[in-house]
Amino acid sequence: MDDEKPVLEHITDAMSSAAEVTKEAAKTAVKKVRKAAKRVAKKVTPNKKAAKKSKAAKKAGKKSSAKKSAKKSAKKAVKKTAKKKKKAKKSKR
Repeated sequence: MDDEKPVLEHITDAMSSAAEVTKEAAKTAVKKVRKAAKRVAKKVTPNKKAAKKSKAAKKAGKKSSAKKSAKKSAKKAVKKTAKKKKKAKKSKR
């Protein structure tokens, strides 16, 4: 500590240097977080070609699910009519 400087001046210097250090640390932390976010974004969002393929695959999946539901509804209708016929036969007896 210099004897020529008053105590208040030493304290303000120390505080300002601490503020600068924390400011720099915050900047580096922000840079690291941005870099990490970019990496994650690259992993999460596929490239355009893969996106087009996945869209086509989704459409194909939707079509097949529609076909499946149509088949299921047809099977259910057949079962319902069979049950109705059985009930009708029982009621006639």
